[in-house]
Amino acid sequence: MARRQMKLGVSMIGLGYHMAAWRHPDVDPAGNMKLSHYVDVTRIAQRGKLDLVFLADGVGIRAQDEPKGALARSSKNVVFEPLTLLSALAMVSEHVGLVATASTTYNEPYHVARKFASLDHISGGRAGWNVVSSFTDTEARNFGFEKAPDYDRRYDRAGEFVEVVRGLWESWEDDAFIRDKASGINYDESKLHVLNHKGEHFRVAGPLNVARTPQGHPVIFQAGASDAGRELAAATADGLYAASQELSAAQAYYSDVKGRMARYGREPEHLKIMPGVLAVPGRTRQEAQDKHEQVQSLLDPLLGLNQLSRVMGDLSAYDVDGPVPDSIDPRMRSRAQIFLDLAKRDNLTIRQLYTLVAAGNGHRTVVGTPADIADAMQEWFERGAADGYNILPPWLPGGLADVVDMVVPELQRRGLFRTEYEGTTLRENLGVPYPTHRRAALARGLAAE
Repeated sequence: MARRQMKLGVSMIGLGYHMAAWRHPDVDPAGNMKLSHYVDVTRIAQRGKLDLVFLADGVGIRAQDEPKGALARSSKNVVFEPLTLLSALAMVSEHVGLVATASTTYNEPYHVARKFASLDHISGGRAGWNVVSSFTDTEARNFGFEKAPDYDRRYDRAGEFVEVVRGLWESWEDDAFIRDKASGINYDESKLHVLNHKGEHFRVAGPLNVARTPQGHPVIFQAGASDAGRELAAATADGLYAASQELSAAQAYYSDVKGRMARYGREPEHLKIMPGVLAVPGRTRQEAQDKHEQVQSLLDPLLGLNQLSRVMGDLSAYDVDGPVPDSIDPRMRSRAQIFLDLAKRDNLTIRQLYTLVAAGNGHRTVVGTPADIADAMQEWFERGAADGYNILPPWLPGGLADVVDMVVPELQRRGLFRTEYEGTTLRENLGVPYPTHRRAALARGLAAE
């Protein structure tokens, strides 16, 4: 029996995961609006045999301007529309998966189903959709609303949204298109399924005007630590992004989500849980620490406070060298709790917390030699906390190249990571099953009765 191996992706948002990445001496500060920058990152990821590149996204400026002037110090306010960018990257890569965020709050299911199905065809089966519900009022005002919908309504809509998209992806069976020139028959009418969905949030007739895709349908990713987010992931996700600082918390999360899958007729191994890890490798521990401290030193205090503000609410009225307050207005509940737990565990001041958060945004940070980082990743992988990792390079593309050139060979040497891709699709490489065509199975069952 083959040894279980971890799955690896990379977050390639902007110029790196660290808030000060754009100021790093090796980074082109205009790179976030250059296709060549993302081509470089994608090719490095593919050279390292990574499963996927991931583009997180929001449909507006990504944070509040709290304190005033903070956003002017950030490079993450202008980014490419992700489906457009991934379509271009599909043309300069052959194996690495292409995953992007699309909001269930400010899209319609038909839009999302059509765009990701198209990307799956264009890329030869490498597309993935990261499902999110947008929470900021800044985004809401771009779509004619003053405030974002409340939490429960966002998740109710998201659940129905995913189900409609999956239904649209089942408009055509795999072999529906005969394309017989002699008979003049293009498709088998019995293998076209019209959705006719009527629900609380959506009325969608269908069918989708894109054929069944190379993966059956694109891989579905999610990122949610709330109870509603966990349930949605257990029911529908193939991959799950997570954030934990402690092994015990990561194990509890992993066990809880996997334990919910049976009620949906799913096997635990069919969902890959991939916590984020900000890895900074060096040939020596001192070299790694120097790299980390270099980018940390570039952080503007206003930007640090802003990073806390977008998750916990505005803390600018508090003494930055005082304790992190319990009384907050959380905008991202689960992430805010991670920040609070971290502050209490280590008795951090607000300044210490934002300095820490600026690097990994609540994700685990590991600084050290390739062996140190591989040890940390192996422990969680083998102790029921992770199926793999979403690598968060502090700056790009150099931070990813360091991981690919130093850490990946160490993981391969230990037999923990592939040396060649297993298949041609993202689904094959992740090891998640080809999806059953539910509507066809239902139709065949009814016909057999």
